[in-house]
Order: sequence, then structure tokens, then C-alpha cells
Amino acid sequence: MNGLLVIDKPSEWTSHDVVGRSRGILNTRKIGHAGTLDPMATGVLVLGVGRATRLLGFISGSDKSYSATIRLGQSTITDDAEGEVIEHALPEVIADVKFSSVLAGIALLTGDIDQVPSSVSAIKVDGQRAYAKVRAGGEVHLKPRRVHIREFTAGEHRFGEGYLDVDVEVVCSSGTYIRALARDLGNELGIGGHLTALRRSQVGPWTLTDAISLETLGSLQSPQTALMPIEEAAARVFPTWTVTDDDAGFVRNGRRIDWSYVESSDPVIAIFDKTGTFLALAEQHGPTAKYLAVFV
Repeated sequence: MNGLLVIDKPSEWTSHDVVGRSRGILNTRKIGHAGTLDPMATGVLVLGVGRATRLLGFISGSDKSYSATIRLGQSTITDDAEGEVIEHALPEVIADVKFSSVLAGIALLTGDIDQVPSSVSAIKVDGQRAYAKVRAGGEVHLKPRRVHIREFTAGEHRFGEGYLDVDVEVVCSSGTYIRALARDLGNELGIGGHLTALRRSQVGPWTLTDAISLETLGSLQSPQTALMPIEEAAARVFPTWTVTDDDAGFVRNGRRIDWSYVESSDPVIAIFDKTGTFLALAEQHGPTAKYLAVFV
């Protein structure tokens, strides 16, 4: 089994839980994922099976899309609904919030921004996960990271007792924390904010229409049929280059071939032989092809 499996992750499951369950269903240990989703979140989680696990490092850097709900007027220790509320804005302050101010705050958080990750992220600090350090009562001060928010739009909004909920859509670069966006939007408005719902709708070219639930996967008589073959997966992510039989033999043995591929805006190319077998990922290195990973 060598291919990709796109799971619609259920709420309250960790990404590791999904990997573990998939290993049991497919009866194989060699499974990994291309980017963690918080337990609260649902949606697209891309898994690599067999040799396709070597594709995950390239897929994890793809842009991602989310649907989320931000609650303005309340701050939590985790920047999401799983943490304790530590600050409330006054009800009269919330009542005076104009939606135009929310839109202005969103505009300031669109484009290239320096984002401080949530203190309960999985980032390592002094060899320990930040979330573990916080839960043990320690303090964490993470450095800002440059991320790109390609789209950040607001939809419906609802006033509640002491809060304002705003439904948003976000398209962003890898490494972006949506709960940090919720926190920063609330801080920009001076009323605090946190994330109450999050659903990942896309990772690179994979959307919810490609996804299957764990329940459905487990009910299949032959679960391996849900895998996207590694050849198809590579062709969906990268431009393809079909080489001659002689060059295919060189690629299989790790010997460099002349770079004769027509220029592409994508620096990484998927090399195939004439039978459609996926051979390697490569980039141009002077006059030759440099292999980033060989799959046969």
C-alpha cells in the first residue's frame, strides 16, 4: 500500500489518534500525516501510507483553507474554547462594537503578518512542547513568525450575552495558527477573542470532497481502495516530467540526468517513466536534475 488517504477528522480526536486508527484499519504501521489539526478542529487531514509518507514533507507546506467561528469579547488561556476564560469585555462595550470595526481589524491581519503562535502550541521550547510547559504551570514566550494570510473574510455575525460571534473564512500559508488570528483580532478591537469552531476545508489540492470519515473507512471490505495511488497524488501536487527509458533507469539508480524539462514556476518536478510509474521528485541543479526523493 503506497498512497495518500484524506480523512475528515472528527472533533475531539488528535491527529495522532487518527493515524493510530488508520494503522489499525489498514493493518500497516507506515502511516504519517501532513500537518496537525487541534483536537477541537475537524476536516481535511492528509495521511501518507507506505512510500507516500515521503511526500508528506512537501505537502505540509501547502496553503490551507479554514472555516471558523471567532468569539469576540472573551479571551481564554488557550486562545480557543478548550481553555479557561481569563478575561471578559463589559457587555456595554460589546454592544457598541460595529461590524465595520471587525472588518477593519480583519484587514490589518491580512497579507504578510508577524504572528506569535499560541502559547499552547506544539512548538518546542527548551526541548519541551510549549503546551506541556504551560499546563505544568510554566510561562512560555514564543517569538513571532512571518505567515501569509491570503484571504481572511467575515460572514455572518451574532451578538450573544457579553460576546460577538463572527463566522470567518481563512486561506493561509503553512504554520498559521487560526486561534492566534482570533486572539489578535480580539486584541485589535480591545475586547479579546478566541476560537470556538474550526474546520479545515482544504490542504493544497485536497478538499473535503476528497475526504472520507474514519467510520466509513473502517466499514469498507477493502479499506485500501480508499487510498489515492502515489502516482495520482504526485501528479496532483507537482508538475510532471515523463523521461525516456534510459533516463528512467538512471533515475532509479540515483544517477543524475540532464535537465531537459520545460521551465515551470514550481521548482519541484515529479518524474515519471513511460509506463506512468512515479520515480522521483527533483529540482534543477545546474544542467542536471537533483533528486529530492527517489520512490522506486
